[in-house]
Amino acid sequence: MANAIEMTGAQRYYELGGETVRALNGVDFAVPVGQYVSIMGPSGSGKTTLLNLLGCLDRPTSGRIMIGGEDVSLASDDRLSEIRSTHVGIIFQSYNLIPQLTVLDNIQIPLFYNGGVSAAKRRHCIELAERVGLAGRLEHRPTQLSGGQQQRVAIARSLVCEPYFILADEPTGNLDTATTEEILGIFKQLNQEGKTIVMVTHEEDVGHRADRLVRLRDGKIESDVFVNWGIPKI
Repeated sequence: MANAIEMTGAQRYYELGGETVRALNGVDFAVPVGQYVSIMGPSGSGKTTLLNLLGCLDRPTSGRIMIGGEDVSLASDDRLSEIRSTHVGIIFQSYNLIPQLTVLDNIQIPLFYNGGVSAAKRRHCIELAERVGLAGRLEHRPTQLSGGQQQRVAIARSLVCEPYFILADEPTGNLDTATTEEILGIFKQLNQEGKTIVMVTHEEDVGHRADRLVRLRDGKIESDVFVNWGIPKI
């Protein structure tokens, strides 16, 4: 599998107030396995729509979207749900943790949709918690954690099912500068270990921490460059 994600001619139109809103207007976009990409653009540029399509939360009006080599453009709701729970690790700005559950239980949530929690899978979740610096917090609940610690739980949860890629939606939007650096450090380490990461952000300094920066405007890709070299992606 050369690409974790491929979008070909992706369009997403909405009917709003009798008018057609072209949220995405013919996007060609591919992310090779192991790449770290940031997506930026002003409000209304199509970032949220692109995120929803990549996260299998929506379907394109036309065009094709391939995730892990599978065409998901016309997949059923049940199949999209399966793909979300197995192939895409999603990290949200607001963490989306269940407050009544412990750190370990929150990390284990994806497993309940994929055959349950065996002893081996539970050990794997503990290892993931340790990997993101939460070894001493397994029995804590989200209200007992800082924002950075909650985001670490979300990162560990996103890795549980060994997804094809991690989709991070404004992952540092609610964090202070020091904690942002910690979270971006975790992302960089994961990427160096071979994880594919697509991060949507409105923060310029955060966007430039990825290896590749894609800018959207008016539903189209305005630019696509390697950050380290500042040259267009071929």
